[in-house]
Amino acid sequence: MFGSIAYLATGDGARLAYRFQPARGTPCGIALLSHGLAEHCARYADFAAILADAGFETYAHDHRGHGHTKAPGAPLGRFAHANGVNRVVEDLRAMRELAVSNHPGLPVLLFGHSMGGLIALSAATRFPDLFQALAVWNSNFDLGLPGHVGRLVLKIERALKGSDVPSEIMNRATFESWGRAINGHKTLFDWLSRDEQEVAAYIADPLCGFPASISLWLDVMQLSLETATPQNLSRLARDMPVHLAGGGQDPATNKARATRNLAARLRKAGLRHVNLTIHDDMRHETLHERGAQQAAQAFALWAREAMKRA
Repeated sequence: MFGSIAYLATGDGARLAYRFQPARGTPCGIALLSHGLAEHCARYADFAAILADAGFETYAHDHRGHGHTKAPGAPLGRFAHANGVNRVVEDLRAMRELAVSNHPGLPVLLFGHSMGGLIALSAATRFPDLFQALAVWNSNFDLGLPGHVGRLVLKIERALKGSDVPSEIMNRATFESWGRAINGHKTLFDWLSRDEQEVAAYIADPLCGFPASISLWLDVMQLSLETATPQNLSRLARDMPVHLAGGGQDPATNKARATRNLAARLRKAGLRHVNLTIHDDMRHETLHERGAQQAAQAFALWAREAMKRA
């Protein structure tokens, strides 16, 4: 069952908490799920079940500083004391090796939401031979000048406070700002979804909504600013199937403008099979929105077809 936690030990002393949902019927592929900032992989149980119904052996793990994963120098809200980006990308590769060893011969689909999409694209460009299809949902690689300014501000904040404390500046500039951007919001987490029950569940979850450290925000900014470059994207196979999804009312992606921008970058890099889906009325968490099941099922159909190309 997807709800059962298992652990994968890594070479640097981390214990990655992960969950597995076996495929129903004849498997067509492996799905690796990469969750977003300030949440955890157990929230993807419904999505994993839909993918399993479509024939995917589905794995999801908690990133360092999230959920039940334990790692040296990675309390809740921080990837690592140093080299955080490299560590979470290597963790994703380790999860891929575990899955492939358990299910040899199956192609691998890599899926990432929000921050998880940043990590997924970074892994795909670093190890282009390891993944046969890619999905990036609700991620922002289009920070522009404000992103570079934000990184500079974070470095100043780190010099004044250290790296392992929450960033008050980024919390106000992101979560709080996005929450206030929703007209008539009842909570500052309404930017996640129009579904009030889903928002309430997120708020009530002790492993969600925690303040990210200065170092974690710096790692996220590095992923966002340095991953989707022409040089990196050129490493992806031209025939790799890529699925992008965004919410037309998502303040974290500038109402899906960042999603459209990523599609344009991928196509400019020569990728021929880029599927772009914009859910006009949705906010940030497509998989916890009104219409989530329909979006997930449509994706599962796309994913099965993608595996046929692998």
